[in-house]
Amino acid sequence: QVQLVESGGGLVQPGGSLRLSCTTSTNIFSIYVMAWYRQAPGNQRELVAAMTVGGSTNYRDSVKGRFTISRDNANNTVYLQMSSLKPEDTAVYYCRAQSPPGPPSWGQGTQVTVSS
Repeated sequence: QVQLVESGGGLVQPGGSLRLSCTTSTNIFSIYVMAWYRQAPGNQRELVAAMTVGGSTNYRDSVKGRFTISRDNANNTVYLQMSSLKPEDTAVYYCRAQSPPGPPSWGQGTQVTVSS
């Protein structure tokens, strides 16, 4: 299974920006889909953004225009650039890697708190 290490979370004021990073233990080209999920207290884990190995992207509606997923193939890293952050973006953010038919791999999560 792929090991994923996330970083970049923290406390930011509303309207601010953060960039999350997720580094994989294997060649990122071998992973079909890299994605970011988030889970707020009392809520289910939800998809935030995803990118296929071919570069196709998908975003949940509430983050479109504010968040951008990207990948650095040379460093086996996926990023989530978050801008115009809102208090409702507060959650633990998880990186996920999947190459069907195998099960997905998850990172340990990184806390993002948006508060004044």
